[in-house]
Amino acid sequence: MRDLISNIGLAFAIPPATYNADNTPPAVDLLGFSSAVIAIQVGVGGITFDGANKVQIKLTHSDDNTTYDAVTQDDVQGVAVESGGIVRSLVAEHAAATAVKVGYVGNRRYIKLLADFSGTHGAGTPISALVIKGNPANRPVV
Repeated sequence: MRDLISNIGLAFAIPPATYNADNTPPAVDLLGFSSAVIAIQVGVGGITFDGANKVQIKLTHSDDNTTYDAVTQDDVQGVAVESGGIVRSLVAEHAAATAVKVGYVGNRRYIKLLADFSGTHGAGTPISALVIKGNPANRPVV
């Protein structure tokens, strides 16, 4: 078997919790890594999502951790990016837990992931996202 643990770094983009409003996204620093995958996990929806009561997960990136821009299709792999950097939309019933992976291939140092809630969310929805940083400049990664 090959050693993977010494070759990846981990960081939460959305800490695991049950959310009913926007999260405060932490900046994830990709310095020292030349690849990243974001694993977005969503539990059973706390409400029945629709066009008005929805959650849109938006990915932004930055060179300086101050000015963030929405990613475009050229910056990611594995998903279709909607306007505003939306990489995942919950707009219909979400009766089972799901996991989606988003490959970040942009060239910026920092990324942020926002779970943007619209409408009324009386009950929360479990959401989390983990950034798996790969191809480190220095090994082993601790």
